[in-house]
Amino acid sequence: MAIGVQLDFRGATLDQYDEIVESMGFLPGGPGAPGALFHWVTKTDTGIRLVDVWDSRAAYDRFVERCRPMYQAAGINDPPEVQFHEVHNCLASWRR
Repeated sequence: MAIGVQLDFRGATLDQYDEIVESMGFLPGGPGAPGALFHWVTKTDTGIRLVDVWDSRAAYDRFVERCRPMYQAAGINDPPEVQFHEVHNCLASWRR
């Protein structure tokens, strides 16, 4: 079952996010991680918010384990607030 994941990183910046994405080898507008169906990020009043759709919770869990050391290397030491949602439908046709 597909899941939606919202991660709120208090105090994090888009520059830190960009550093992490670059260290993982991802390109803006390019393909994402295996199992990731959709991803976007935005600045909030308190930090940054990432919203993903994954093909399964297991795929998300595998990926996030790989990310934790990169968060810390970029100076993000506090864990995010995470919310999970069951996805009823996902449409993704936007291209940069």
